[in-house]
Amino acid sequence: MIVEWLKAGEDYLLIMGRIATILPLLLFLTLYMGKRAIGEMPVFDFLIVVVLGAIVGADIADPKIEHLPTAFAIVIVALLQRIVAFSKITSRKMGKWFTFEPTVVVHKGKLMKDNLKQIRYSIDNILNMLREHGVFDLAEVELAILEANGKMSVKKDPLHDPPTRKDWRQTPPPPGIALPVIVEGQVLQYSLDHLGLDDQWMKTELENADIPSIDDVFFASVDKHKKLTYTLYQEVLPTLPPLRH
Repeated sequence: MIVEWLKAGEDYLLIMGRIATILPLLLFLTLYMGKRAIGEMPVFDFLIVVVLGAIVGADIADPKIEHLPTAFAIVIVALLQRIVAFSKITSRKMGKWFTFEPTVVVHKGKLMKDNLKQIRYSIDNILNMLREHGVFDLAEVELAILEANGKMSVKKDPLHDPPTRKDWRQTPPPPGIALPVIVEGQVLQYSLDHLGLDDQWMKTELENADIPSIDDVFFASVDKHKKLTYTLYQEVLPTLPPLRH
């Protein structure tokens, strides 16, 4: 029994020693890899973090694993990340292989449905990200781009941009909130009820817009002025130039 306790104590001391040596090494190599690997977390850097976590976790949890090969593996992974980061800076073509392309998701109040399908983002994902930018009405957005690091950049329509010192004398229009009323051909009845509208109003609005059926609507919202903003499934949207050459 005493021998088993001594053996267990040796294992615990070994684990503590590995933690004490591996954490300073990780700190040094993380600083070596650069701030970009921490702050923006592109897909390749995310994979690097996952791999490092797996290597370090196995080394700390299992005393039977050799410690020096683990340290060597960590150094090699860090060097690989640094090489790839340098290659992405010096070669745009190389950067495309390791990084997602920026994707336009909203253009002039219209959802770019083909782009959403390509990046596997739902309408709710996009609306949530827009709300994080203080946008509650799709019609206010001139351009929204999903960046390579997963963050969204939003350019509002000039009429809805916050006033600057140059135009402080002008009264900006108050920000509006638009509720989604149709999502992928399905009417959101609770939104219509909240707005005090009904199916007949929706039918009339669609007829005025020459939309034969609700099934043709990919997304539609209504603002406080009861203005309908919509994107159709078969709508021909503009083909935008690539964001990276």
